[in-house]
Amino acid sequence: MERYAAAVSWLSRLSGYVAAGLILLAVLVVCQMLFVRYALGQSAIWQNEFVTFSLVAATFLGAPYVLLLRGHVNVELVPLWLGPRAKRVLGLAASLIGLVFCVLVFITSIEWWWEAWAGGWETSSVWRARLWIPYLSLPVGSLLLSLQYVAEVWAIATGRVPPFGALPGGAEA
Repeated sequence: MERYAAAVSWLSRLSGYVAAGLILLAVLVVCQMLFVRYALGQSAIWQNEFVTFSLVAATFLGAPYVLLLRGHVNVELVPLWLGPRAKRVLGLAASLIGLVFCVLVFITSIEWWWEAWAGGWETSSVWRARLWIPYLSLPVGSLLLSLQYVAEVWAIATGRVPPFGALPGGAEA
């Protein structure tokens, strides 16, 4: 399981770098779009769709990295009142619910992606982007997030990582 957690950690970091790259690329395309539109007076056909697809893909592909770093938002009111054992049980329950949700999103998004790929769906703009390409970020991101949740559940269950950012002595991180 240690190897699994290390491999998933590597994949989550890689997806985080890809997400950061997509955000940087979206910023560059916005700058290019502004230059083309206002300095050259030309139309920007593909830029709006590209930026939208890039930012959505960055969101889904960056989620496993955020979970790995525990950068997500926690509502810690209840865990603050709990002892270490109850906090661990609650952390496991929350992670398992997150895992089930991500698996359901993965299953549903595979069907949606497949419809776009098999149906040859394209955007209605002049650019006519094939939609299966941006839609792929949803099943890939939810699969990686599910794998990261499995590692998270294992880490909490074995005591390798305290739930909710708590330190082993009960202090908060």
